[in-house]
Amino acid sequence: MHPQLDSERFHPCEDLIKALQECHRNEFMKQIFGLCNEPKTLLTKCLHDTRLAQEREKILERKEKTKKFELRRKQLEEEKYGKDGYLKKVIEKELELEANNGQK
Repeated sequence: MHPQLDSERFHPCEDLIKALQECHRNEFMKQIFGLCNEPKTLLTKCLHDTRLAQEREKILERKEKTKKFELRRKQLEEEKYGKDGYLKKVIEKELELEANNGQK
């Protein structure tokens, strides 16, 4: 089985899609005796390779988007707590001291 044959989505396989459709449409005897199997095999390989290429591209896009998000998050944290989270460390130490004094 192969996915819906969308020529826009699988542009590199457009010729193979047309060849397989033509073989199935016009030459019924070839289809019965398996002579359309070679174009189908080539099409399946092309569809697979195209899908993998699209997935790789999406993965790279997601990595880039995640990198931008992390950079922005880090910038916001530095704006809030200063470089290297200095203010956050000071606040944590004071809370720790208060907790220790409250236990005694």
